[in-house]
Amino acid sequence: MSNFEIVLRLLLQLTVILATCRIVTIIGRRYLGQTDVVCEMIAGVMLGPSLFGALAPSIQQWLFPKVPIILATGEKLPNPSMSILFAISQIGLVVYMLLIGLEFNTEIIKQRLKGASFVSIAGILVPFCLGSIAAFFLVNRGDLFKQGVSPWAAALYLGASMSITAFPMLARMLYERGIAKTHFGTLALAAGSIDDATAWCLLAIVLASIHTNTSIAAFAIGGGIAYVLLTTFVARPALTVFSKMVKRDGELTVQTLTLVFTLLMFCAWITDAVGIYAVFGAFIIGTAMPRGEFAEQLRERTEFLTTALLLPIFFVFSGLNTQIGLVNTPILWAITALIVAIAIFGKGIACMLAAKLAGENWRESATIGALMNARGLMELIILNIGLEQGIITPTLFTIMVIMAIVTTLMTSPLVNFLLHGTSYERSQII
Repeated sequence: MSNFEIVLRLLLQLTVILATCRIVTIIGRRYLGQTDVVCEMIAGVMLGPSLFGALAPSIQQWLFPKVPIILATGEKLPNPSMSILFAISQIGLVVYMLLIGLEFNTEIIKQRLKGASFVSIAGILVPFCLGSIAAFFLVNRGDLFKQGVSPWAAALYLGASMSITAFPMLARMLYERGIAKTHFGTLALAAGSIDDATAWCLLAIVLASIHTNTSIAAFAIGGGIAYVLLTTFVARPALTVFSKMVKRDGELTVQTLTLVFTLLMFCAWITDAVGIYAVFGAFIIGTAMPRGEFAEQLRERTEFLTTALLLPIFFVFSGLNTQIGLVNTPILWAITALIVAIAIFGKGIACMLAAKLAGENWRESATIGALMNARGLMELIILNIGLEQGIITPTLFTIMVIMAIVTTLMTSPLVNFLLHGTSYERSQII
């Protein structure tokens, strides 16, 4: 394909992706009460081989060609249009993880540290243990994990995948309802943020552990720890210069924003180079960025473009790897049901009981459980990493995507039902 042909294909791909995501989102929000994340997850699966590919396989393959290009030498290369689409989706993820890091509020954690730690430990430990146990039984099947993946690496990966929480979705639902600053809201936010940070650390360990070379694994783990320490104790004080620049100029200028993006891409490259993953570097540097006016303006300048243009590309790319037809036997559907059950019990029920033991009433405890049970975009990120890094097969990827969609679909209706008719008095606001 010439450069001109690649651009033409890319423009048409973006047109179809954005239009489909918007149509599904409008229907989902208006008639099903679902969030944008859920709708875009479903739109991504619809554009993949599961629906579009089943209805019009030739058109779907032409628009999103998965077949590699074979050179005269016999070498196989990824289709250039899909490689560009993948690269754009990764840039979107890096920017989005920066925004997630900005929302990681350590002050909220300090306010409800005891209760949040209790809920978060339950939300990590129970699903991690259940997922790890399931992995030990599934790793020898041959069609779920790639060959060469050790049982321990499979257990760590599936456990971490089960432990993830859709923290951005949790935060937005609480902020939209105006209850983010209540005692109940801060507990949910603090538990969700601790949960996600822990899950990303587990993922970093998993990615390091899949290397058969001990020195490579040690370099990945050591490099990741060094990056976190340098970012926390060295970069954080230095990054206050961004707040000073915004205060001096009266706004976040193009020059300051360029410096932020330059630093972001460099940090993403560092963690990718050491063997962890780019999104981990973006998230950590986001947590170290100064808060206040700088953070608000940075979010305003980047959030809409990222969520409206770049993230839908990632959802569709995930959908292209989701093939419902791969789950084609009663045993595989039984495994899917088991994974969904483990996800709901290990995360939702465990967090609900932990919140109750932490002193919340049953209604608020159940709401916390429902919010913590949602996987959303964060689950798709960890699943795509597993597929790309050669840990899981497309079959297990599809099973886990089904789990992510089911648990995320449950969240909005459950939260609406549990909080319907409730009111929070001003005295509950921190």
